[in-house]
Amino acid sequence: MSATPFDHILARAESLLARLEARLPAAAPPPDWKRVRAARWLSETRELRPIAHPHRILAGQLLGIDEQKNKVDANTRQFVLGLPANNVLLTGSRGTGKSSLVKAMLAKYGAKGLRLIEVDKTGLGQLPELYDRVAAEPFRFILFCDDLSFASDEPGYPALKAALDGSLAAASDNVLIYATSNRRHLMPEFFAENEQTHYVGEEIHPAEAIEEKVSLSDRFGLWVSFHPVDQDAYLAIARHWAVTLGASPTKDFDRQAMQWALARGSRSGRTAWQFARDWVGRASP
Repeated sequence: MSATPFDHILARAESLLARLEARLPAAAPPPDWKRVRAARWLSETRELRPIAHPHRILAGQLLGIDEQKNKVDANTRQFVLGLPANNVLLTGSRGTGKSSLVKAMLAKYGAKGLRLIEVDKTGLGQLPELYDRVAAEPFRFILFCDDLSFASDEPGYPALKAALDGSLAAASDNVLIYATSNRRHLMPEFFAENEQTHYVGEEIHPAEAIEEKVSLSDRFGLWVSFHPVDQDAYLAIARHWAVTLGASPTKDFDRQAMQWALARGSRSGRTAWQFARDWVGRASP
């Protein structure tokens, strides 16, 4: 049977595809977790890219959040030891140490088998695939979702809900999710939603929109809240970082630190650290 024009076109297309595939870079090998302690999930290429130099923060450097440190540290220690532990949602004001505390857990427990994988919102729909990638590894993995918030129609919202609790594809025992957010319920809340709340006798029945927003944060077993520090704590943190950076605070140090906080509209550990870096840099000969 003679070849048709369509057969000829198909053969040329297959030949072209073969040449293109030959030019594509080879798929990246999985990280060597014996050497790699942190990686980033790239949703576009579905690969784990090692982070050569993870941001190293020691828990002792985080001042003014002792209660939060104790909670997160206890949960992480249980996880590393193979004991039951919870997914964690860290919420609160910006710059109060939420992300830094998660990084400090890697610094503390990395030598004991803890590994950190950074996942952004675009990768949340691929969490089941990521679970499968690490399920057989002899390490303990925290999937770190930083500065998380959703609009009401974003696809990552139901994906994360299913990954936390509700999907048939359960996470393996060596995986937890730690997420940080400025919002307790991860989504914007509107006054009109409160007006839809109704009462049955003595019972309060929240509106469906509120229930839906609470349902995601409610799937995290451990909630840890962070708050702005008071003036004394802010100044103590600023002095700590100045000394750590190799300088001795002068008589005018506190006044300048407070002016810096007022200008930034924030009194937090991050603001104190940024001021100390600026002050030490200016004070150096």
